[in-house]
This record gives sequence, C-alpha cells and structure tokens, in this order.
Amino acid sequence: MPSPDRLQLITSEGFADYALLDCGAGRKLERFGAVVVDRPEPQALWQPRLPKAEWSKAHAVFSASGEDDEKGKWRIDKRVPDAWPVRVPSFLSPPHRGEGQGVVASSEDLVSPHPRHIPVKGRGEKEADAGSITMLCKLAGLWHLGLFPEQDPHWRWMCERLAAIKGETPRVLNLFGYTGAASLIAAKAGAEVTHVDASKKAIQWGKENQAASKLDAAKVRWLLDDAAKFAARDVRRGKTYHMILVDPPKFGRGPEGEVWDLFKNLPALLADVAKLLAPRDAAMVLTVYAIRASALAFDQLMQDALDGKRGNFESGELAIRAASGPLVPTSLFVRWSGQT
Repeated sequence: MPSPDRLQLITSEGFADYALLDCGAGRKLERFGAVVVDRPEPQALWQPRLPKAEWSKAHAVFSASGEDDEKGKWRIDKRVPDAWPVRVPSFLSPPHRGEGQGVVASSEDLVSPHPRHIPVKGRGEKEADAGSITMLCKLAGLWHLGLFPEQDPHWRWMCERLAAIKGETPRVLNLFGYTGAASLIAAKAGAEVTHVDASKKAIQWGKENQAASKLDAAKVRWLLDDAAKFAARDVRRGKTYHMILVDPPKFGRGPEGEVWDLFKNLPALLADVAKLLAPRDAAMVLTVYAIRASALAFDQLMQDALDGKRGNFESGELAIRAASGPLVPTSLFVRWSGQT
C-alpha cells in the first residue's frame, strides 16, 4: 500500500448564489441565494473580520442546543420563505472568458510535507443562468439548509469524468445522497443516477429539487434504503457504476432502524462499493465530515478496499474561503479514478 505522504487542500470560493461572507468565534456568516444566515462553525477558531453591524444583517441565526451543533433552533430576524431557490452551477459548459476554472493537480505537483492548495473559483451569473440546477433551501429544524456548497469542487471533478465516458450512458450511484445536489448535477450531465438515502424527508426534498430544476425527464431513481444493504444487494445483482459518491454521516439510522457507525461500518461498505465500480472509466469520491479523524486513515482504508484496481488516489481536506479572507475546513476526502 503506497504511503499517502502528500495531502491536498482543495478550496472553493463559492458561486453566484452562495458565499461564505465571514467566519470566526465559532460562527460563520453565509449567503444562500437571497437569504443570509449565521450558523455555528466550531472550526472557526479565529476572530471575525467583518464588524458586528454586518453580522446583524442576517435573516436567521441558529443556536445549538447542548454539545451537538446540528441540533437547536433558528431565530428568525427577517422574513424567510418556507423554501427559497439557490442556483448551483452544473458545469456543463466552459467558463466565460476571464472567469476561473478549477485547477487540476497530479500527485507530482504536490509539495510535501505541506498540503497542496488547489483553488476552485466560483463562476459568474451568466454561467449559472445557462447551466444550473435549483436547490430549494429551508430552515427545517437542523442547522443544515439542504445544500452543502463546499462540495462544489467534487461536483466539478465528477462532471469532468462523466464527460469523458464514450459509447454508453454514464451510471452514477450516490450513497447517503441527502437532498440530491450531486444526483441532479450528474443527471443534467446525461447520467443515469441511483440516489440512496435513509431519510424519507430527504428523498422527498430531492424530488422537489428535481422539479424546481425542471429535470422531470431526467433518469434519477430516488430510493429510500439503507446504503450498506443496498450496496450489498447490488453486488449480488452484478450491477456496476462509472461514478460512485459516498458521503456518510458519523452516525445514523436506516429506514428500518439499522444502525450506522462510520468507524465500524465504513470498511465493509467500501469493500462492496469497490465491487460496484465499472471495469472501465470508473471513479469514486468518499467524503467524511468527521474532521477529528485523519485523511490519511481514510486514504489507506480506500486503498485497501480498492486493492488490485489500478488508478490514481487523491486525498486531503475540503475548505471554503470566506470573502473576508479565512479558510474554513469542512470535510476530509479521498478520490479515485481508474486507469483503462
């Protein structure tokens, strides 16, 4: 097993309908479409850059209850719709002249021992209008709004690989797919998508996003299921996919009460996922929000699961840059693309 001695830092500066405006003192100030929210961010250990007057302009402020930053309640300071649209670029067309693109680095480009910083710049309004999906954001009880915009670099990476598949329709499996941003971006790119999540609420929300994106004819299967059980069944069925996205929680429950524990159950799930990768033009992304863990550990786990498959591994952290300057770390990742 090769030693993953070089890690990448991939950052996003947001896009037309999303911006991280400022962060610090355990909080972050963000704009989702026309709505500005103030949410907890334990990783923001520094002091905010913007004055309090700017933070006070937030439409809603989330207060966590107890030690769990995800649970609590929203204080609504300005009127917020029950649901509002946020356009997410689908990356189907090249950027307009003068606009940024993601920077792709090979392992040879990485500098050790420091992580390689790969910026992914946002794109302009014109591109968002020309090729985007629509996600409906909501203040639905948890601090999540139905969209994780820091995943933007992975969505771009996915679309690049789907575009390279020739002679057949790309097949995408999205495990723990939540409200379906990646699924809808893949569908808009022409892929047949299987979206799996254990939350009935998330599945319904995803279908609403499909309708809002005017992708009713897109080939998306919305499945309420336990991700581990579904992957095991698909292995027995002999199914394969060109792109597999795995975005598990640290802890959760399936629709029939199945218990998911990241550190106990992820190895077996990845072993099955490895068997679902198509023999040609395959790739996968693992994203882990358990920041207290190590990207090195998940890199080596995925290498172990994909043992014998030739390809390129990338691993590191995702971060999103605030307009005020600081970078907020959001998740760990490992990506693999096969060699044909």
